[in-house]
Amino acid sequence: MALLGVWYRNFWGYAAHAIIPYDQRLARFAAYLQQLEMESNGKSVDLSGAPIDGATAPIIFGEPGTNGQHAFFQLFHQGTDIVPIDFLVASKPSSADPHQHELLIANCLAQSAALMGGRSRGEVERLLRVQGLDDAAIETLAPHKVFPGNRPSSTFLYKHLSPRVLGQLITLYEHKVFVQSVIWDIDPFDQWGVELGKELALRLAPIVADDEASLAGLDASTAGLVAQMRKLNAG
Repeated sequence: MALLGVWYRNFWGYAAHAIIPYDQRLARFAAYLQQLEMESNGKSVDLSGAPIDGATAPIIFGEPGTNGQHAFFQLFHQGTDIVPIDFLVASKPSSADPHQHELLIANCLAQSAALMGGRSRGEVERLLRVQGLDDAAIETLAPHKVFPGNRPSSTFLYKHLSPRVLGQLITLYEHKVFVQSVIWDIDPFDQWGVELGKELALRLAPIVADDEASLAGLDASTAGLVAQMRKLNAG
């Protein structure tokens, strides 16, 4: 997984990675992985302090499967950026209706197959012709229904989502992130960017709380925002 992620990030230049679990109970799993990956490996200098020659952690995001299908999968299939995807799905439901779970599995497998295989212009034209469209309509519509395919994804299939399986998934991703930090020669255990935000917040807190506090010393953007906030609060 670590090597595959490095391959996508550094050799293909893919800037994002999506986590798509087909289980509502994993609705916050992608958010956990955002913190794990981007806070750990979102660095631009190596262990010696020298600038890194290349990219590090990708942007991590995701939603449960069918929600994501109606939100951002359009970009996955036909967008100008390629986003590698991890699909997570159980073969058996833990408590859900068995038929509904079968539909979830079918959706998961269908998305990975569509991303991989796509649909060619010739296939689109044949399908539209079967539907009875004339040549002019086919010429107009066909380009919009072509899918390039060859879009990468990995599917993680397990029997059912148990506490043990959840722990295995967490451990798997944690090990992946650490291995990537070794490859990129960065420290995954500090978060100096977070510390900077906290430091500035401590300075701004009394200014935000006191409408009479001086804005001297603030940058023009922040001072303007504080001034606008004070106008809104006074209205």
